[in-house]
Amino acid sequence: MSTLSDIVRSMLSLIAPRRCAVCGGELPRGVDFICTMCRYKAPLTGYWRERENPMTERLAGLVRIEHASALLFFSGGSGWREAIHGFKYGGRWRTAYLLGRQYGAELKADGLYDDVDAVVPVPLHYRKLLHRGYNQSTYIARGIARELGVKADTGLLRRKRNNPSQARKMHAERWDNVEDLFAVRRSAERLRGRHILLVDDVFTTGATVVACIEALHRAMPECRISVAALAVSRRGLGLRD
Repeated sequence: MSTLSDIVRSMLSLIAPRRCAVCGGELPRGVDFICTMCRYKAPLTGYWRERENPMTERLAGLVRIEHASALLFFSGGSGWREAIHGFKYGGRWRTAYLLGRQYGAELKADGLYDDVDAVVPVPLHYRKLLHRGYNQSTYIARGIARELGVKADTGLLRRKRNNPSQARKMHAERWDNVEDLFAVRRSAERLRGRHILLVDDVFTTGATVVACIEALHRAMPECRISVAALAVSRRGLGLRD
């Protein structure tokens, strides 16, 4: 027997069918936010299972880290790329949160990140936050934190100036653009001996993530830091598309 909520959902699906966040196709009943085919074709990296991977190699020569991984490859012409642009610029924050939960479940299942104490998103400047209305990395971090069973510390880092977007900058310009950009809010003592998982939406050159890690280590050298990006550019890691 159908419940009232089942009837309401059926009526809503006729008026405004639920769409896959990746391909835009109509979702069948019982499937949440991404269709089965898009899940099957997802460009997963598998990096969260590997202590040594191209992301850890990219970062290890620049800063001190524990682990680094990304859920997806950020590939041109992909529906997944469009889905990421959708939550980054199109107001689809729920997609960011649900993908964060998917990523968190993968991190939990493979165990490398079991001793993480808090999940910290890369912050936006308050002006950009007011303009956009949300920080997509915050929603990714909250999704990951929920699956790991730890706190999302969304106020730990602050962005000191409203720097231009990294998206259209060349490699060297990206590093200059984020120099001394971040700082730790309040007492750094709470970081002592803790394992922080730093979360970003897209890892390209690593400049933003490195700037955040440097700020955390300046405040408290004894903290341990890992990195989780939702997506990573193959080109940024020196890999072929």
